[in-house]
Amino acid sequence: MKYIKPLILLAFLSVLLGCAAVVGIYFYIKPDLPSVTVLKDVRLQTPMQIYTKDGKLISQYGVKRRIPVKLEEVPEQLINAILATEDSRFYEHHGIDPIGIARAALSLVVTGEKKQGASTLTMQLARGFFLSREKTYIRKIKEIFIAWHMEQVLSKKEILELYLNKIELGHRSFGFGAAAQVYFGKPLSELTLAQLATIAGLPKAPSLLNPISGPEQSVERRRVVLLRMLDENYITKAEFDEAANQPVTARKHGAEIEVDAPYLADIIYNEMVEIYGKEEAETGGYQVFATATADVQLAAQKAVVRNLHDYDERHGYKGPLGYLFNAPDPTSTDDKIPQLSVSVDLSEKPSQQDWTEDEIVEVLREVPYIKPLVPSVVMGMEEKSITVLDVNGVSRTIAWTGLDWARRYITDFRQGDEPETASDITQPGAVIYIRQQEGEWRIAQLPEVSGAFIALNPQNGAVEAVVGGYSFYQSQFNRATQAKRQVGSNIKPFIYSAAIDSGYTLASIINDAPINQWNAATGVAWRPQNSPAEYDGPIRMRKALGKSKNVVSVRLLRGVGLRKTADYLTRFGFDPDDIPLDETVSLGSSSHSPLEVARAMAVIANGGYLINPHFISRVLDETGNELWKANPVWACARCSRDAEVAKAADIADDDIEAKLEAQLNQDVLLANSDNEEKMMAPQVITPQNAFLVGEMMRTAVRTNGNWNKKTYWMGTGWRARNILQRTDIAGKTGTTNDSRDTWFSGFHRDLVATTWVGFDNMGRQLGRATRNQNLINRNPEKFNWIGNALIGTEDGAKAAEPAWIRFMQHALADKPYSPMPVPEKIVRIRIDRTTGKLTRRSDHTTLFEYFLQGTEPTSYVRDDEVVDPAEKDTTTRPEPEEIF
Repeated sequence: MKYIKPLILLAFLSVLLGCAAVVGIYFYIKPDLPSVTVLKDVRLQTPMQIYTKDGKLISQYGVKRRIPVKLEEVPEQLINAILATEDSRFYEHHGIDPIGIARAALSLVVTGEKKQGASTLTMQLARGFFLSREKTYIRKIKEIFIAWHMEQVLSKKEILELYLNKIELGHRSFGFGAAAQVYFGKPLSELTLAQLATIAGLPKAPSLLNPISGPEQSVERRRVVLLRMLDENYITKAEFDEAANQPVTARKHGAEIEVDAPYLADIIYNEMVEIYGKEEAETGGYQVFATATADVQLAAQKAVVRNLHDYDERHGYKGPLGYLFNAPDPTSTDDKIPQLSVSVDLSEKPSQQDWTEDEIVEVLREVPYIKPLVPSVVMGMEEKSITVLDVNGVSRTIAWTGLDWARRYITDFRQGDEPETASDITQPGAVIYIRQQEGEWRIAQLPEVSGAFIALNPQNGAVEAVVGGYSFYQSQFNRATQAKRQVGSNIKPFIYSAAIDSGYTLASIINDAPINQWNAATGVAWRPQNSPAEYDGPIRMRKALGKSKNVVSVRLLRGVGLRKTADYLTRFGFDPDDIPLDETVSLGSSSHSPLEVARAMAVIANGGYLINPHFISRVLDETGNELWKANPVWACARCSRDAEVAKAADIADDDIEAKLEAQLNQDVLLANSDNEEKMMAPQVITPQNAFLVGEMMRTAVRTNGNWNKKTYWMGTGWRARNILQRTDIAGKTGTTNDSRDTWFSGFHRDLVATTWVGFDNMGRQLGRATRNQNLINRNPEKFNWIGNALIGTEDGAKAAEPAWIRFMQHALADKPYSPMPVPEKIVRIRIDRTTGKLTRRSDHTTLFEYFLQGTEPTSYVRDDEVVDPAEKDTTTRPEPEEIF
């Protein structure tokens, strides 16, 4: 007994001192302990996700990958795996596991090393939120106290749910939802037991135990997790054996991108950063929805890529990227042999027999992979076909129809002879690109030419599609929104609008004759020319725009006045600083972006209203609550607001100029059919003016007149109507001097689009394409009428318009016929075809024309003024047919 009492006293004092020490330590470190109450309202750092309007993921931005999950969404096997491995007594302790601490202490005493941490899930969560991973005693003590506090504030469910979403799991994945996507490309609900056990084993050492960085260690860790599940009776022995023997199936996955539209995503990302700042935008969990739908955006991308390849193929093949084997002797040819930039020494394996397929694929993986181009090596060839091995290890045969375009590129203006056999194009060992078009593989190359495309809703400015170039991964410069290029004849509809505003009509006769103006100041004569340099003499204004007569545009500018015209152009949203104050503005010497041009064209399409383009339709927070919704200004083409505006401004209805001024200086709210208030867009030209310009632009995209009566003529964009087979479209081609920039802009009542093609090097011309007999041989009966689409100098109709047409083929496929309504005060009168005067005749020398009431002709054509085109000689006309 004399020993028992001292021992009891010693034990009591030890406990008392221990408690005092714990209390002392607690108060010592208390000032450094964070408040765990913040976890009640914790906001996980979740990346921003950008979706199409119809909910397809476009992109994800943020350093941390996180996919928040609710506890109810987590598979039970994953929860069991985590608890069995990390904290089997999770539901029994209060944040601290005494047994685990004792075990860790014993291990420290026996080994002298900190091998076991004894951390519960709560302690791990405390460390993840508030502390570092350093192995120090003071950190462990802080971890214990924070965990104990957390258990007082949060329920077990809340702690487990935070753990599942917070814990770091390697390769920038945070939380198990993100880990499932990063390592397996699937949601948690689709993972197998082996895969669940793999990610359940990551918390211990995510950088070392993940299946990508350490596959062998990951397999061993998976086995440990499965053994713990077996010990805790969560799985059977059969399930253990099956899962433990599964192969490693993990590889790094990006976000589950459903629509690859990087130019659109980049615009939206930059807008969000501008609003919220970079850190908040990338970690706030925002779900941002674009105004573009997936199918329309993809249609625009496909149209641009196809169009640039079509141009590229017209101008010839530039040869392979280099040679993997069988490289030509540089001394045997005058041409420079391209060198392949890879890490492998190609000289060590000069012949095909020296290579295995796996080795070839490894080298191909070093070649830039720019979709839709697929790096490949020519493995063999027949007379008119080749066999290639691509970067994916797939062997493909390319038939002659995928090769026959590839005559030699010499310059942008010259191409070599048509190839007769496959050996005229390439040879075994050549590293080339191939691509798929309409189900057929063909030899390809990366186009040097650039393009851009923008489509928007003319009623409210919602951007339906945007393409900034061939590939965002090749060049992040967005030519649709950032590049200002000379617009050429795309400016003419606005010049003609100014003319109508100044009293001209669609029947006004303008002299289409050469201009030779001497400039005494420079000592140089200005001689603007038509393209082609053909002149029709006196011509009606409608026909002049349809045929894009340059000298007529100059004469209209002079009739309206330079300053007045320049000021008028700003009504369409053009920056006045971009408009030169000289007569070249009538020919499109001003430089604007495709977005600016599309916005201006929308004014004509929607009846005269200047809308504001926007790319974002709505923004949600990480929980799905709507934070913001677009409230754009709307055009009034389908509502009756003129009376409301006039009443509000107390202006007489017939005082058009004063009425427009009032509309420009006030915002008018109007309830539309869905009872949502919409901000009205300012009306910048009258509905009558917009209708008349649109009528001229409809002429430009069709064939006109009657061939048999010799009144036939073709608008510069005639292929649009011919291929789309719609009469409710309008458009205008555009080509600058020396074909450095080519454009096509056009619209349907519900959709306006602009496309541009040119080189990034503004000094480089698009050149011309010579005759390719191989392409002609495919359709010899059509060459007489499609020849001008395959050969000759590049212009807006050849280089740019095909992309617009292909896009509209898709975008308008389900849209019903929807002609522009005829506004009030527009009259339709029969006139003489040649003079534009009234006529009493009703034959082919006449036609019906639209006029603004009060501007229609008042005099009748005399009999001696009537010109009968049927009495003139003409050549045989090729029958226009579809060329696509």
